[in-house]
Amino acid sequence: MFRRATTGILARTIRTRLFSTDLSAAQTIDSAFAEAWKKVAPNLDPPKTPLSFMQPRLPAPSAIPSKLTVNFVLPYASEISGKEVDMVIIPASTGQMGVLPGHVSTITELKPGVLSVHEGNEVKKYFVSSGFAFIYANSIADIVAIEAAPLDQIDSSLVQKGLADFTQKLSSASTDSEKAEAQIGVDVHSALNAALTG
Repeated sequence: MFRRATTGILARTIRTRLFSTDLSAAQTIDSAFAEAWKKVAPNLDPPKTPLSFMQPRLPAPSAIPSKLTVNFVLPYASEISGKEVDMVIIPASTGQMGVLPGHVSTITELKPGVLSVHEGNEVKKYFVSSGFAFIYANSIADIVAIEAAPLDQIDSSLVQKGLADFTQKLSSASTDSEKAEAQIGVDVHSALNAALTG
């Protein structure tokens, strides 16, 4: 009997609960706040609430699209904007992550490594230092990197020199701050070296 009661309660709860993909994509107006504001200050327009600044969410597609839309931005430039590609391989903090159209919604931190953008037989590779990737259910991937450069524009001799310099700085560092800065330099230059040689 207890099992039937809990099953009935859970079934009613699950049927009435909306998932994020079931929510309306249309923006709603916070009418309760506007009405309360008019009672307090009838001569002033109500201030904008956070809800008024939110963009409507794109609905999840009913079928998996054939392409993935990629936006790849840096603080000072947009490398890729709205480009439809076949696949992106992201250097996530948990390892290499391949993203295809229809990928599950994900937010991941980027580690120093190679970002590969695959479009047909063409593959464009970038080295990214760090950042975040946002993958949405509607087959859009937003990749935000702190610093990035096309892999073919990186000079391997400068990478070797930088790795040697930061390794020397790490061994001679006396404060925690100096050690942390040197360790970041070693990590980035090691990843650069692995990307160029591997």
